Amino acid sequence: MSAIERDHAYQSFSRAQWAELRAAVPLPLTEPELERLRGINESISLEEVEAIYLPLSRLLNLYVYAKQRRGDVLEQFLGRKPSLGPYIISVAGSVAVGKSTTARILQALLQRWPEHPQVELITTDGFLHPLDELQRRGLMGRKGFPESYDIRRLLEFVRDVKSGKGAEAPLYSHLTYDRIPNAVQRIHQPDILILEGLNVLQSSVDYPEEPHRPFVSDFVDFSIYVDAPHTLLKQWYVDRFLSFRDGAFKDPNSYFHHYAKLTHSEAAKTAAKIWDEINGPNLMQNVEPTRERADLILSKAEQHQIEQIRLRG
Repeated sequence: MSAIERDHAYQSFSRAQWAELRAAVPLPLTEPELERLRGINESISLEEVEAIYLPLSRLLNLYVYAKQRRGDVLEQFLGRKPSLGPYIISVAGSVAVGKSTTARILQALLQRWPEHPQVELITTDGFLHPLDELQRRGLMGRKGFPESYDIRRLLEFVRDVKSGKGAEAPLYSHLTYDRIPNAVQRIHQPDILILEGLNVLQSSVDYPEEPHRPFVSDFVDFSIYVDAPHTLLKQWYVDRFLSFRDGAFKDPNSYFHHYAKLTHSEAAKTAAKIWDEINGPNLMQNVEPTRERADLILSKAEQHQIEQIRLRG
């Protein structure tokens, strides 16, 4: 392996260097399985899984195993029952960067390791305030910003899961752009919980006026940030919007059904405007500033291909 670059906090790996760390871990996914995990307009290949995600699953397996062993030793020393709380992995990044696909692939790979077969995945979308509440607070134009989330409920959920209790997460529909009434995902003592969302890396650094306030990041064991240049992120968002215009937006039940009637040019301009007014500012103000707190940064180039990996330590 060629020399690995280091900065003050991270070791930086090229794609080829990282792929070597797979260490003969077998590929458990088939092409049909991967197809079900891909997001809209993401051409992630089995080669990408082999080069990037298998080494990452091996690293995370080692981290989980080490924590389990340390916990067993500590509980034995203290004469207590072993903790039933899971290892929590967070996946953060911009809208349209592909963090949901990253989280789904990690879940699929990690649950195949015999040491931790129960791997649950929760997206923080379900913890967005309902549409009527966002409208009442005048936050529809800031959906996805930190203030649009029911932070108290999200923190209670993560705290309960971490302590080994059962917990319920609200389910979200991208079709109706809202929580699904009375629908929840029940979580009960998983081995690993993957928590995916825009703001899961925020901490007290972002709110110096509230230094003692708890944050989701306080309960996370390993954090991942999926990164990409702003120009690509905007283009991916526009491309995804156009795909929805030709698909999901045509459903009469879709919150965005009115966009289905736009021409291709009108839809592209509308998507670019939404990015410039909402998603872009949220990225720059709230999401990207948390990037350097991640334990691992996956940097993407064209076609969603990860070209650089930065690992803290």
